[in-house]
Amino acid sequence: MKKLFCYIKPYRFFAVVSPLLMMGEVLADLCLPFLMSFIVDYGIEADGLTKLTADGGFASFVMSLLWGSSYTQLQLILTFGIMMLVITLIGGFFGVSCAYTASRAAQGFGNDLRCDTYRRVMSLSIEQTDRFTTGSLVTRMTNDISMMVDFVEQLLRMFVRAPMFFLGGSVMLLLLEVRFGTVLLLSLPLLLVTLIVVLSRAIPMYSTLQKKLDGVNSVVQENVSGARVVKAYVCEEHESQRFADANHALCDVNYRVLKLMAIVTPVLTVIQNGAVIALIWIGGIRIDAGATGMTTGTIMAGISYVTQVVMSIMMVTMVFQSISRAMASGKRIAEVLDTHPVIKSGDRSGDDCGEIAVEMKNVSFRYPTAAGRPVLHDVDLKIKKGETFAIIGATGCGKTSLVNLIPRFYDATEGEVLINGIPIQEYDLNDLRQGIGYVMQKSELFSDTVEGNIRWGDPEATHEDVVSAARAAQADDFISGFSDGYDTMIAEKGASLSGGQKQRLSIARALTRKPEILILDDSTSALDLATEARLQKALRERLKDTTVIMIAQRIASVRNADRIAVIENGTVTDCASHDELMRTSATYRDIYQSQMKQTEEGGNEV
Repeated sequence: MKKLFCYIKPYRFFAVVSPLLMMGEVLADLCLPFLMSFIVDYGIEADGLTKLTADGGFASFVMSLLWGSSYTQLQLILTFGIMMLVITLIGGFFGVSCAYTASRAAQGFGNDLRCDTYRRVMSLSIEQTDRFTTGSLVTRMTNDISMMVDFVEQLLRMFVRAPMFFLGGSVMLLLLEVRFGTVLLLSLPLLLVTLIVVLSRAIPMYSTLQKKLDGVNSVVQENVSGARVVKAYVCEEHESQRFADANHALCDVNYRVLKLMAIVTPVLTVIQNGAVIALIWIGGIRIDAGATGMTTGTIMAGISYVTQVVMSIMMVTMVFQSISRAMASGKRIAEVLDTHPVIKSGDRSGDDCGEIAVEMKNVSFRYPTAAGRPVLHDVDLKIKKGETFAIIGATGCGKTSLVNLIPRFYDATEGEVLINGIPIQEYDLNDLRQGIGYVMQKSELFSDTVEGNIRWGDPEATHEDVVSAARAAQADDFISGFSDGYDTMIAEKGASLSGGQKQRLSIARALTRKPEILILDDSTSALDLATEARLQKALRERLKDTTVIMIAQRIASVRNADRIAVIENGTVTDCASHDELMRTSATYRDIYQSQMKQTEEGGNEV
């Protein structure tokens, strides 16, 4: 929590002024019952002016100062009524100003905290974001930070208002009549016992509540992003039930917390009304006994102060509730902020050293949470600059895992990966990734225009650069067919496009970067052979000096590559041109023959 409160330092002016303004509002509120007692005792009662003359004091001084020695009860009521109105306006000014300054401090705190948390999430490696889960990260950056913002706002307002009402109301009550203190002595233990019992049981539930909210968000996120799969497999009922289970778990915890907190208000109301009855009873006895200073106005003022004291306890309940939720949320936010990226950036910029673009020396890799044998082991590769290098192998053999090591999505468990002869750990991460164009298996597009998505590769790219990249990626034809052309808006995750269209836009995005190394991870799987052939021809013409690393399932996609690496059981078993592999690699021949057989069978069926 202490670390999070550093975010309020830039707004310390508002954070300091807000409690001071709240003090002004509370003092104004404490003055009102005192002034009201004068109106009741001297302005309403029949012999009020006689009592005023006999009692002297503050009310007599004010009336003599304003009206001289002769005035009426109506004038007294108007005088103190106007004073109450002025004090109310002053208190309102302080209250509004306090609300403004507290909101400025709290919202500024929340804005900075949310931005830093988001930046930290963006800096984490893939394995770390997977560990937190998407649903949990969304909850932490939205709901948890909102809880902290509410807490800061209450800290600057209620943390001052509640204690001042309690202390000020108690002091004013005792100044009216010392015996009224008996009411407080009897009421406060009951109030404190209620708060301790309720909050001691409610506080641990808030952490559970946030975790259940994580579960709901995870289910929603999965089903919204995978809506097509859900519908294709007619699993709406199953997923609705899964959401209902997660939602029921959240509601159950929420219900238990609210049920506990619901006890507080009725108990406080009973104690408050009991205190009012006791105060009237004590005041009535004192009036019957002819005690000096005990009047109807005194009893009414006492009732107001008792109400303020009890209400301050209710405010304290809200404050403790806010503290409880903020502690749970603050801990979850701090977990994100305290998580340092596993992938550490170096400080070296790209250097052009030698003829080898990418080299892997005895590389092994295992996913952080995985057990058993490594995904990759004993991998040795050298990929020359300007070379078109293909990778082929069975599903799950480690092809994507291998290319994920090049932009440092993960670090090798053993061995060394070098780019331009330099270990990739020495590179500045931004410089390293700026030189790499990556087209992934699953095309990720954003809610933006077609041109905006392509320009992701290079924000400085001109319209002509975008069109040129789209033409090379064989995307210009279908883009031109859109009603708004390159200004056509793309739905979230490219939902309005086919698989082939999304792949071609992703390739165009990578081409605008003009990368030194272009990685195509099975990124033409949704294209027909004719379109893929045109694409590869355009890439060869455009990327003569670019090192291209492509993963594919079809030999037709890779046979024109300079070299093809065959991966089997997590290691490179063969690496040569298509013709040489056909002579020397049994695995490659098997893949080729199975694909050719499927093609022939498909042709016969047609």
